[in-house]
Amino acid sequence: MTDRRSLRTTLRAARAGLSLLERRHAAERITSLVAQSHWLKPGIRLGLYVSVTEEIDTSPLIALAMHRSAEIFLPRIESHRDRRMTFSPPGPRRRYNRYGIAEPDTTLRMSASALQIIFIPLVGFDTRGNRLGMGAGFYDRALAFRRHRTHWLGPRLIGIAHSCQQVDAIDPTPTDIPLDAVVTERGIHVFRGENR
Repeated sequence: MTDRRSLRTTLRAARAGLSLLERRHAAERITSLVAQSHWLKPGIRLGLYVSVTEEIDTSPLIALAMHRSAEIFLPRIESHRDRRMTFSPPGPRRRYNRYGIAEPDTTLRMSASALQIIFIPLVGFDTRGNRLGMGAGFYDRALAFRRHRTHWLGPRLIGIAHSCQQVDAIDPTPTDIPLDAVVTERGIHVFRGENR
């Protein structure tokens, strides 16, 4: 666990050290790569997230998804104690959770298993699709059902990151859910299941 904390600190520092121009370029390039992919289709149920300061700005990707007529759902923390999270459609009203992240203020909820693609924030990733998050485990708990599936593993999980967040190896914990792909400003890294 100490190694994961140390790696998280190192990678967050690398990400925070990027200039505003580098961050903006990464957001535009990632959006362009997603636009060229086969992922965004009209009516697809798509999980996205509202980025926080040090993360890649997801607003261009959200705008692209809206333009492509995808059904967008944003994460919403239901219980901090139980680390429980669902997804809700964006609406005119928002609330802020204890981490200062904007969430839809609505009674409409959807589980991760009902979505077709989920774009996921991360602190680090490796060449096998292992993801290092912030450490709270909300995504891993919401996606735990994938560990018990033997055929279709959906939804497709796509990380969004700067290339400086890639490392050789992340030692996964038993509760970690691996990614299917990661998009960085340098390209799309596919790990598994792309023909599903």
